[in-house]
Amino acid sequence: MIKTVAIVSLSHGTLGEGFARHELELGVSRLEKYGLKVKFMNNTLKSHDYLKAHPEKRAEDLLQAFADDEVDMILCAIGGDDTFRLLPYLFSDDELKKVVNKKIFLGFSDTTTNHFMLNRVGLSTFYGQSFLADLCELEDEMLPYTKKYFEELISTGTIKEITPSDIWYECRTDFSERQRGKKLLSHKDSKGFELLQGKSVFSGKIFGGCIETLFDMYEGEWYEESAVLCERYGILPTLKEWEGKILLLESSEMKIEPETYRRALQALKEKGIFDVISGIIVGKPADEVYYEEYKKALTDTVDNKYLPIVYNVNIGHALPRCIIPLGVNATVDIEKQRIVFE
Repeated sequence: MIKTVAIVSLSHGTLGEGFARHELELGVSRLEKYGLKVKFMNNTLKSHDYLKAHPEKRAEDLLQAFADDEVDMILCAIGGDDTFRLLPYLFSDDELKKVVNKKIFLGFSDTTTNHFMLNRVGLSTFYGQSFLADLCELEDEMLPYTKKYFEELISTGTIKEITPSDIWYECRTDFSERQRGKKLLSHKDSKGFELLQGKSVFSGKIFGGCIETLFDMYEGEWYEESAVLCERYGILPTLKEWEGKILLLESSEMKIEPETYRRALQALKEKGIFDVISGIIVGKPADEVYYEEYKKALTDTVDNKYLPIVYNVNIGHALPRCIIPLGVNATVDIEKQRIVFE
């Protein structure tokens, strides 16, 4: 049972801005209604500009959260685009390795890089939700599907299985206080988990994250420094470490052009990852933009009809969101429309 949650801003400093105050209060209220104590690390509520200029302070907050014996769960405020800049402050002298311990760590998007950091020091983490994006949802309640998985995690410390949502929502573009209580536009979703190719049942440990972040980590597509630091500090799995794993891919709110999506996939292919993994699971694109184009990019680029690819998983930037445990044994069963975790 989780009792104390630490909120950390490891990427953008949105949570510390005045325009997000109503969201902050809403999220804290919801956590407290679960009986949880909420702790903000020393720099979590600093401004965006301050945290942008001080990656070492963001790193300090992560170390502080792991070192705090009262904290059971570390919840990321939101994503961003430069959490790779924390690497020197977490790995130069094994700073993260010295304090890491078995706590729940939950986040997605740019937090992909943090998941890779923690994987390198031996911690299994949870991918799929964040404080601002989910606990602070402006509807009167958290989205039911999202809420179900968050409640399971805080009450049991794990996720047993995920199944498809029968509804998807259009993402908000306005997060101002006047949107409070305003419902998201919703659509029926009868597609379920789509098997694009390969076996309908396969197993392995799931690992991966946001495809744009992975592209940057491997190739420096947006920040050359990202690939340099990821390689320098050795947080990218070796090809041997990718063997038998299920690659998780989900795309961000950037809604990148299909050609960029293809280049990101090609970068992973050239690293040999598709040759050694046991399958791929892919998140629903936000707002279903480029839904069919991304499917074609996947099958074309992978170019191996025997490698299972499962599409339309409710993970990442599309709404609603489940939570996926990374680094634990999982079985994907499309016939039964579920992914089960040991």
